[in-house]
Amino acid sequence: MKALEGITVVDFTQVFMGPSATQLLGDYGADVIKIERPKVGDLSRSSIVDPSGLDNPIFYSINRNKRSISIDTRGEEGKQVVLDLIRDADVVVSNFRAGVMDRIGFGYEAMKAINPRLIWASGTGFGESGPYAHKGGQDVLLQALSGVMWRRQSEDIPLSIYPTTLCDYTTGMHLLQGILLALLARERTGEGQRVDVRMFDSMLHMQMQEAATHLNRGTEINWAAMPLSGVFATTDGAVCMVGAFKQEPLRDICAALDLPDTLWQRADLQDPPGHMAAKAELQGLFRDRFATNTTAHWVHRLEEQDLLCAPVLTMADALADEQTAVNNMIVKMEHPGEGVVHVLNSPISLSATPATVDRRAPQLGENTAELLAEHGYDEVRIARLRENGIVS
Repeated sequence: MKALEGITVVDFTQVFMGPSATQLLGDYGADVIKIERPKVGDLSRSSIVDPSGLDNPIFYSINRNKRSISIDTRGEEGKQVVLDLIRDADVVVSNFRAGVMDRIGFGYEAMKAINPRLIWASGTGFGESGPYAHKGGQDVLLQALSGVMWRRQSEDIPLSIYPTTLCDYTTGMHLLQGILLALLARERTGEGQRVDVRMFDSMLHMQMQEAATHLNRGTEINWAAMPLSGVFATTDGAVCMVGAFKQEPLRDICAALDLPDTLWQRADLQDPPGHMAAKAELQGLFRDRFATNTTAHWVHRLEEQDLLCAPVLTMADALADEQTAVNNMIVKMEHPGEGVVHVLNSPISLSATPATVDRRAPQLGENTAELLAEHGYDEVRIARLRENGIVS
């Protein structure tokens, strides 16, 4: 038996935050019914120009183990179809702007009335109140508004966008946690509940150590700005070094980099405040030394001193790394146009009920007929819905 076998999820989510959460629900056995608009579907189906069109890698990376029903919910007939699905569901998930689910007829109170055991989960940018309530919650905007974008290694580095979907993924995982917590609570109470997560909150929460230091001491913690840590160019790449979690890190760095003992023995470099005061000098010395040899050479030297370090890998390097294979982080799926495609596996390993890839990501509306039949619609009614453009 799978961990979430028997759990049915009606999934309104699209793009990344919501689908990343619902894919994991599907990976562990939930029946995830993806509600998609006719002809266009999830926005991630068209987020890149790709030979596979609506079934491109962006879409299929976060939508396996789901079934797609393509339905126009603007009219009463389409709404009724979705209500029939929700009446039998355990979870409804959306990541629209605040208020949209109410406006289209599937808000919490209305859905609770037809299914009291329902877990109604919503991921938004900012929630339903406050000055940003109806502002679009987009990943890059949340990097800016949460303070994450402002905090960088040093003030002379230009402000920039983090190059992967940091906010979406973090909030998606909080959405997943909220759903699982609500399902656990329902086992005890027999009642469903509302789950709300907000990208703004998730990004603040990610910075809990920095926030507590600022709120209670009025000072800033910046882990990227530590004087004995950094990323340094080598003759063939770069090394990341973390000079922390040791009794005498500067002594060991000097040994690894062949810097003179007189450096770490200096009276002004005997504690972290002294290191910070001399940061520019130290970082300059480190840069000069790393630039004289290869990445492999310096990683070996640093590891000899038990210093935390790693080569800076490209995405291609990381995917080809032996550790990726050992951890079974790449899995295969069948694709209707490409044959076998490769995607990342779930990062959560369960010994008795592991994640499995039972379904490739669906084509738009691929499962419409079977889902309607499962909910009591006969062939005549399904055909009429198709003819009227309600489903496809």
